[in-house]
Amino acid sequence: MDWPDSIVELDESQYESFIRKYPSAIVDFWGPSCAPCKMLSPLMEALASEMKGKVAFGKVDVTKNLKLTSKMMIRSIPTIHYYRDGNKVKESQGFIPRSRLIQEMREILH
Repeated sequence: MDWPDSIVELDESQYESFIRKYPSAIVDFWGPSCAPCKMLSPLMEALASEMKGKVAFGKVDVTKNLKLTSKMMIRSIPTIHYYRDGNKVKESQGFIPRSRLIQEMREILH
């Protein structure tokens, strides 16, 4: 399997295939004017590199993907969805420190 080593920008047409392709995936719903999103982004980018082969990281710009954002019932950003085998197993909202992100990831790993 070809695991990404950085965060994959997702849109409505790629979302489903991304979460189903990888056994463990994390998707960050964010916006360009969101300060907590900007703080979370470098943490997610570093973890995407460190966790290559274990967790795939994606992100969805809510301002460009309104249909998907509505479908996923995103009410605040950042919102992170955690997937195992294509099924959402967890969701978190707001800025999350690195230690908590790692803890959340451990719960979705195979």
